[in-house]
Amino acid sequence: MTRSGAVRPTRAADLPWVVCDGAGMAIEPVSEFLRELLACGNGTSSCRSYAYDLLRWFRFLAAVDVPWNRVQRAEVRDFVLWLRTSVNPARERSRPGASAPGAINARTGKSSLSAGYAPATINHALSVVAAFYAFHVRTGRGPIVSPVPAQSRRGGRVYSHHNPMEPFASHKRGSYRQKQPELPPRAVPDDVLDDLFSRLGCNRDRAMFSMYLSSGARASELLGMSVGDAHPGEGRIYVATKGLGGIKQACPAAPEAFTWLALYLGELTGEGHRPEPDEPLWWTRRNPLRPLTYTAVRAVLRRINESIGANVTLHDLRHTLGLRLIADPQVTLVDVQQVLRHRQITTTGLYLRPRVDEVIARVHEHYTRPRPEPRPLAGWTYDEQDLSDVFGEH
Repeated sequence: MTRSGAVRPTRAADLPWVVCDGAGMAIEPVSEFLRELLACGNGTSSCRSYAYDLLRWFRFLAAVDVPWNRVQRAEVRDFVLWLRTSVNPARERSRPGASAPGAINARTGKSSLSAGYAPATINHALSVVAAFYAFHVRTGRGPIVSPVPAQSRRGGRVYSHHNPMEPFASHKRGSYRQKQPELPPRAVPDDVLDDLFSRLGCNRDRAMFSMYLSSGARASELLGMSVGDAHPGEGRIYVATKGLGGIKQACPAAPEAFTWLALYLGELTGEGHRPEPDEPLWWTRRNPLRPLTYTAVRAVLRRINESIGANVTLHDLRHTLGLRLIADPQVTLVDVQQVLRHRQITTTGLYLRPRVDEVIARVHEHYTRPRPEPRPLAGWTYDEQDLSDVFGEH
């Protein structure tokens, strides 16, 4: 399929991203939908994510030569079939020598990403297209009926009024929605973590990765911190929580993370750059100094993974913290929910599931445990009191 069009940033406060067609012109129906998203309280990152999903959809429509407001259910079906059989362009950017798609890493036990689109990606794309057409059905600018089949009302993971003590009822998936495997949280083995931290080459990276592991902050949340968001005396940092429109919440951080942070800020001051409390906390190491980006941090982690033969991601550090807290008998499930800032306690409950490697180790121990020798029978004996109770006194 021809990769026509693009997602471009703008300087407009009411529309930070636009989707352009092959001629470089903004697609107005998409722009109206993105404005609606922002008006409903969604953040700019969500706006960007939806823009890329709609770009993929409009590229498909351009390939099949169907106007967006003349789409039928058959086009949605063909779009899903195309996603199921196509190669994800993001996988094509892998470096030579990288692990084969779907291969299991020997050190972490985690599989590499598959070459195609994941079921969650397909379902998200369907949800975005469905929301796009639902908006234009309401405004009267699109088709009379949305071409995307409705999703099962209770088929998702959100059960707002579900009693956690009762089992979940099974419900039929919506049409074209893919089966998603319920993967357990991924913890990084201790020996891999030791190798990872030994490869960090500067105090900035040591401070940053220590905070990732001890705070449970997401990648973008930690990178969005300002200098004033770090409070060493209180042992906490403040991050803009995902989905709350920039509202900052407190997270714990380990003492060693603040130690590395003090060393890093001291180096910045020694180089003549002393950021103000409202300026970004994380900066590049080379001149001209710029705020650190997610792409740069991923590059640091990718080089370390290549040197130690692992496939650790930043989000794995968040899972590792969650599993460590769950294993501590002094920390409750509600405490873990607060640290990870999950909206639903059922999401935190996924960390209660036993890890696969722990289960395998216990089963192997069961196989190798010596069996107790059976005790030989010494013959039958009777209690005299029992005999007297049954037969009476003689």
